[in-house]
Amino acid sequence: MQRIFEISNRLVNGVETRHYRYLYHEIDWNDPLIMIRGARGVGKTTMMYQRCKLTDGKGLYASSDQLWFNDHTITELVDYHYKHGGTHLFLDEVHLYPRDNWEQELKNIHDSYPGYRVTFTGSSLLQLNNKVADLSRRVAIYDLRGLSFREYLEFSEIARFPVVSLETLLADHAAISTEVASSIRVIGEFERYLNRGYYPFFLSTSEFTYSQRVERIVQSVIDIDIPAVTQIEYETQLKLKKLVVVLADQVPFVPNISKLSKDIGVTRNQLMKLLALLCDGAILRSLNDPSTQPKGAAKPEKILFDNPSVMQALGVSNRVGTVRESFIASMLSKIGTVYCPKEGDFLLDRKYIFEVGGKGKGFSQIADKPESYVIADDIESGFGNKIPLWLFGFLY
Repeated sequence: MQRIFEISNRLVNGVETRHYRYLYHEIDWNDPLIMIRGARGVGKTTMMYQRCKLTDGKGLYASSDQLWFNDHTITELVDYHYKHGGTHLFLDEVHLYPRDNWEQELKNIHDSYPGYRVTFTGSSLLQLNNKVADLSRRVAIYDLRGLSFREYLEFSEIARFPVVSLETLLADHAAISTEVASSIRVIGEFERYLNRGYYPFFLSTSEFTYSQRVERIVQSVIDIDIPAVTQIEYETQLKLKKLVVVLADQVPFVPNISKLSKDIGVTRNQLMKLLALLCDGAILRSLNDPSTQPKGAAKPEKILFDNPSVMQALGVSNRVGTVRESFIASMLSKIGTVYCPKEGDFLLDRKYIFEVGGKGKGFSQIADKPESYVIADDIESGFGNKIPLWLFGFLY
């Protein structure tokens, strides 16, 4: 156990506190049981280090895959820590805990150690797992995304800008974009963000090693996270990898489920499950027709990669139109539900229609549609209902 305390002190004391993710300030850290859920690499662990640093030495960080947990339990660690004056446990990667009862242990800790607070992280895949539902009455759940363009500028120490709500963006985009573009070379910075800015570790890596790390994230989701949450077999892991490779050659992909099932060597139902796993693992993103219900049973109308950095790592970044769509879907999904409509590229919350393209993109495909907007790349500022692509990176 002493080893866990030593590692915790080293990691927590060494964390930088100049930059905080957007979610840090949204969390009510006084809640007794907090879950931070998200994809690998988006900064969950760093955020826990930063919070642990503010506990006056009464906090403890531990990763659920540490060897100590093979012979000991979370409850044992908390009991010792609590009896020695500890007040906070920051438990990382709970889905990798070697026992199958982490949710029961956290319930018991919540009920048996008054005043003690546990913050834990887990894969975004845990939304598939009924363990989270079992904790729902006790736990406050937060989801963390990758860096927005606004955060990228802040973390790079280029400039600081406030978050812009969608309503403000749609109404005042010309004034906002003109102000931003007058202070930084926004087009060039946005291109760099699309290449290597979604994951916070861009700060400590070269462009080459950044792509390598993102590729390893994809591998780890398939090889470690998905099996930990779903108990799939090795053969299914191979089919997941094959599916990623096939889709990398075809995105944006309007799926022919029968053909894709044959290419991968699975049934239709199996294919739908594989797609769902890759979407919840933040590798893919599927968009449904807004008229199709329920979502879980529907064939997706369009499949994209989750974010431009995944595309870069898988060698798909030369498809400019697909990069644009991947970015917009990523940003919009933070603030609402995104669909694939009959007219336009995206429908947000069944209200706003967006068509995405280059600087010459017009309104012909969404003409006369209420609440319809063109999102255009390679422009610093827009006019009327034509909005710069990069500005949607200010939504969080």
